[in-house]
Amino acid sequence: MSVETPIADWARHARTRSMRDDVLLATPIVIVVAALGWRLANPATGLALALLGAIATVLIARKRARRYDRRWLIAAIDAARGDAEDSSDLLFADPATLTPLQRLQRPRVEARLAGEPVPELYSARSHRTTVALWLLAAAVLAAIALWPDGAGSDGPLSPAHEGVARPGIPTLTAQRLTVVPPAYTGLPPRALGTLDARVPAGSRLEWTLAFTSDPAAAAITVLDARRTALARSGATWTATRTADRSLLYRVVAASGQPAPPLHRIDVVVDQPPRIRLVSPSVTLIQMSPGQRSWSLSFEATDDYGVKAVASLRLVVAQGEGENVRFSERTVAVRGTGNSRRRIFATTIALAGTGFTEPGDLVAQLTVADARTPSPHRVVGPSVILRRAPASGAESGLEAMTRRTMPAYFSSQRQVIIDAEALLAERPRPAPDRFLARSTAIADDQRLLRMRYGQFMGEEVGGGATNAMPTSDAEEGAAPPRDEHADEPPTAPPQFGQESAIVETYGHTHDESEAATLLDPGTRATLRQALDNMRQSETALRLGDPRRALPFAYKALRFIKQVQQATRIFLARTGSQLPPVDLARRLTGDRSDMAARTLGATVADPVDATPAAIWAALDTRSDAGGLDALARWLRANEARVPDPLALAAAIDTVRRDPTCATCRAKLRGTLWSALPRPTPGLTRRPAGDAVGRRYLDALP
Repeated sequence: MSVETPIADWARHARTRSMRDDVLLATPIVIVVAALGWRLANPATGLALALLGAIATVLIARKRARRYDRRWLIAAIDAARGDAEDSSDLLFADPATLTPLQRLQRPRVEARLAGEPVPELYSARSHRTTVALWLLAAAVLAAIALWPDGAGSDGPLSPAHEGVARPGIPTLTAQRLTVVPPAYTGLPPRALGTLDARVPAGSRLEWTLAFTSDPAAAAITVLDARRTALARSGATWTATRTADRSLLYRVVAASGQPAPPLHRIDVVVDQPPRIRLVSPSVTLIQMSPGQRSWSLSFEATDDYGVKAVASLRLVVAQGEGENVRFSERTVAVRGTGNSRRRIFATTIALAGTGFTEPGDLVAQLTVADARTPSPHRVVGPSVILRRAPASGAESGLEAMTRRTMPAYFSSQRQVIIDAEALLAERPRPAPDRFLARSTAIADDQRLLRMRYGQFMGEEVGGGATNAMPTSDAEEGAAPPRDEHADEPPTAPPQFGQESAIVETYGHTHDESEAATLLDPGTRATLRQALDNMRQSETALRLGDPRRALPFAYKALRFIKQVQQATRIFLARTGSQLPPVDLARRLTGDRSDMAARTLGATVADPVDATPAAIWAALDTRSDAGGLDALARWLRANEARVPDPLALAAAIDTVRRDPTCATCRAKLRGTLWSALPRPTPGLTRRPAGDAVGRRYLDALP
């Protein structure tokens, strides 16, 4: 008898038994998971989970069954039959490769296996685990079926109070509003016994209603004329809608009440995260000698949750003046703590950032909340680690030297960076904010132009004035007396002397040894830089950074050319303030004082529509006024503290024009929405003749 066929049957039988046991063990788990997906999400999710679980179970069972191969079969036969004398491997060997002794042993093993039945080689696992899992799955399925839905879809309806039921007229008698918040909020579904609710933005609203007399049709009618039809499901009516904005609505049934009551849904918009600097306590830190690391800690909070990983932006700025080099890198930081309040702490190795020269290392944390599909991304405060330049005593000629163009305020390169960042910002800011930020960059450009203009002899204040900075004279007053008028006359100028011509027809306050020494070529280049700065500033003040960038780049190139010029020498001079005129102090002379009268302020234009309608509500002939007020409300919702309350008051008066209480409520609600007029200035009374003489006599 050949044993090849029984041996093949033994291995196939073991693999089949193994797959069957694995499938029986995993099936209850798959059923429970699919039932949970069906109940908590929707039927499609449950079916998808069941299909994926079945495929995974079959693949895992086939993989586990592959262990019952030839090696397992040989070991099982040797263990089950002692008369095989551990020679069952000869049954699977090639006869040509056997030794003479093995050729004699193989027929003996075949005869012994054919003579007596082979016991069961596959050791079946205990069925207790499988039975226990099936019983547990049955209990879980029963609990899922009997447990009241967290969203309240199978719970009892609450009684409604929308009027007295009358025969033949559909009246709402039972109601339930189910709120299913978005998944990112982490809030559970909830069932409400009222039709008014306050829900997160993006929530799914499910109405389940019951009427005394079944209407032919019913719908959820929003106050802005949008409708959501109710579908009949047995004895109840259901509808579903996504809450994307606050609304007022009615439950309207065909042939039902003429004016059902209004219900209100307030939508709470998801707020962006908030970032607070925990450590260090200040945003500007001076680097200590020998410091090798920098520890930072931020706190991020959100109403629903912050993502666990944030990005830390590190910007290294090194150099002086216009020779500033920038490098940037981003580091991922993992937060700890509750999802609604996470702490992002990290330690930065300064050697890895390349921060080796005097300059600034700026760190800025960016976090995102869990909102889907477009999360809020918020950039936190900037923290600066400053490495001060090495200080050393200077003397002699080096103490009098200075670079041609020292760095004042924002550099020209920073003006360009800010303008390009403003243009690249998405989404684009509002026009007023865009103009304000462009004007701020223009202010930096003006300060930079004025500082560089000092080397050309320009006035710091942007132009000459009659009054000196420490003078008490007012704008528009008579010019002060020249401080050089009392000086002794100098010798008459000689013909051909350039300095004599300047002294004759000019008015200079500079000392020749204190003036900036620039060669004509450098002065011409600096003049071109100032002209381009002025053009850039003009375009920025007009809110056009794109037109300002070419001039800003030209100014930067000219400044770089000036920086490459030879070094200059400045004399050590102290500040020279104009002398104080002691002759006019404490004299009470007010003849040269200008008038201090303030100009009249012009009030902002006020929209007269709500004020006129508020005044007309005292009468009853204002049907057109209510329509105008409704149109005004739709166009000015942002200016009204509670637009839904005002819309409800308008609707109430429109449905019952004779209700005096409703009119009074509408007037009170509208009063809080009226724009406030701009306050003006009231001139102080001039007083009588005695009072004026007293004021004139005051020193």
